[in-house]
Amino acid sequence: MSLESKLSSLGITLPSVPGPFGAYLPAKRSGNLVFVAGQLPMKDGKLLASGQVPSRCSIETAKSAARQCVVNGLAAVKTVEPDLRRIAGVVRVGAFVSSDPTFTEQPKVANGASEFLLELFGDAGRHARAAVGVNTLPLDASVEVEFLFELR
Repeated sequence: MSLESKLSSLGITLPSVPGPFGAYLPAKRSGNLVFVAGQLPMKDGKLLASGQVPSRCSIETAKSAARQCVVNGLAAVKTVEPDLRRIAGVVRVGAFVSSDPTFTEQPKVANGASEFLLELFGDAGRHARAAVGVNTLPLDASVEVEFLFELR
């Protein structure tokens, strides 16, 4: 089953990419790699999770928001490679979690993105990853995720 068919079966349609919001591109291709800029958990123009985890946003809400970052990341890939069947796999994921000072469970939030990539790509979705706690993110988002995909 193609990636877009899998997404469709889950009721997911890739959004249009509104950005960039600064002096950068949403995605950039270099050879057979596509680097995707940090994606916020936006859906239908609304931020799905805001504030520091866990005081203002639960781990589960932030984890679900990280899943939406994957959807937005795939939409960004389409800006440089319209045929998502060309994605051979996921190389790396970087998850940034807006965190309370004593919060140390950033990997649990990042798993929202990682587990969804495995669901979509199978073994090709296995990747290297960083899960980093930060004091704040753009628009007061709870999570931001960047990606590196390999193309066939």
